[in-house]
Amino acid sequence: MLEDLLQQFGYPALVLGTFLEGEMSLLLAAYLALRGYLSLEWVVLCAFCGTYASDQLWYHLGRRHGRAILDRRPHWHALGEKALRHLRRYPDLWVLSFRFIYGMRTVMPLAIGLSGYSWRRYLLLDALGTALWAGGLGLAAYHLGAALEVLLGDLHRYQRYIFAALLLLAAVLWLRRRLRRPSD
Repeated sequence: MLEDLLQQFGYPALVLGTFLEGEMSLLLAAYLALRGYLSLEWVVLCAFCGTYASDQLWYHLGRRHGRAILDRRPHWHALGEKALRHLRRYPDLWVLSFRFIYGMRTVMPLAIGLSGYSWRRYLLLDALGTALWAGGLGLAAYHLGAALEVLLGDLHRYQRYIFAALLLLAAVLWLRRRLRRPSD
């Protein structure tokens, strides 16, 4: 049942997830690829498509309505101004690398569009940066998950001891805090 749902809706859900958010959707999909529910190659391709489409939409919204959108969102306004400063200094490098900086993924394409950056150049450099992001993060998450599975597989035998040790540590920290508290 779950396998059928993932095979039928997993890839479209990943495209939508990376269109809206990005990192968490890709990490989850890479884990599902590790478990054999999805193909890693298709995960990377779908993550690229969702992220690239989102970047292009925000870029074009920035070109047409960028200042109005930033003015309606005070938090984005500050980020947008910061993004524009970086963009003026290192335009191509910033276009290639912004998606690797958490919290800048939505506002940066908007700011790039607002800045008047060439749409042809953005189309190309954004494709390159998105491919690096989707491939790099997808592969890293997949291999990290595999390494953690090996590690956690060995730890599974000792889970009672680990749980007891964590419980004991929590009790010691609580007791220490309680004893340090000045008496009323």
